[in-house]
Amino acid sequence: MLNRIVLMGRLTRDPELRHTQAGIPVASFSLAVDRDFKSRDGGERATDFIDIVVWRATAEFVAKYFTKGRMAVVEGRLQIRDWTDREGGKRRSAEVIADNVYFGDSKRDSNGDSGGSFARPAAPAPVDYGIPSGNEDQFAELTDDDDDLPF
Repeated sequence: MLNRIVLMGRLTRDPELRHTQAGIPVASFSLAVDRDFKSRDGGERATDFIDIVVWRATAEFVAKYFTKGRMAVVEGRLQIRDWTDREGGKRRSAEVIADNVYFGDSKRDSNGDSGGSFARPAAPAPVDYGIPSGNEDQFAELTDDDDDLPF
């Protein structure tokens, strides 16, 4: 069986880092993921809000470097949990248990700076590599001597 999921979206809140009674770090956050298609009536893309749970070193990494609004790429598996609410009603939740979390943007992009205030670097000057420009013979003949190879 295969249960793999890859998501890319923005954090809707800062990650919440907790520790189990055994001292194992666990962090949770929510990811806003746009759908690939637009709705028929308004032409806007719908957004799914997906709960993410990360454990151990990945949880500490996420809590330290990710904040609300930051773009993240999450790899993991989908898990469905059944639970009972305070009124005794049966509930079901879906969440992604993340194995890996990657930055989906640069630090500059996450601060709301689109890069418009930065000047584009000038094109580098052409470099002369000594390559003939005419129809001269551009290839040297190689000898077929494999005795010098280390394998």
